[in-house]
Amino acid sequence: MNKKSTSTASVEVHNRKAGHDYLILESLETGIELQGTEVKSIRDGQGNLNDAFARIEKGQAWLYNFHIAPYDKGNRENHEAKRVRRLLLHKQEINKLHQETSIAGKTLIPLKGYFKNRRFKILLGLCKGKTHGDRRQAIKTRDVDRELKRATSISLRRK
Repeated sequence: MNKKSTSTASVEVHNRKAGHDYLILESLETGIELQGTEVKSIRDGQGNLNDAFARIEKGQAWLYNFHIAPYDKGNRENHEAKRVRRLLLHKQEINKLHQETSIAGKTLIPLKGYFKNRRFKILLGLCKGKTHGDRRQAIKTRDVDRELKRATSISLRRK
């Protein structure tokens, strides 16, 4: 009866700075081309999407600065930590993203990485950089929402 245990805990890699630094216009799920030790390292929670970005070059989508720590139990065939990795997209999607990013101020930022049906996927966002004023406005609205929520929860408790 040797059944494999199905773990409900999913491994996710988040880019927490993306929401703060960029205005996310739309998002797209992509595949990524990985080596065997990279997958094992990500399953151990050793991936980091901070400072990562994507580019369209020569009809291909490439992911830069996605840091995957070398696998602890790997051998001489272990991977490089910050190598350039290819994103798997359809040709129409690549062409659309290339047109969108050719407009000044728009870029491709990975928002999240996760496993789906035993495959590692990247949620890629088409983003526009926030200015200093935009960041201040976002902080101000977040604080106002927090105060409103706090005030309504206190008034509901008193009743």
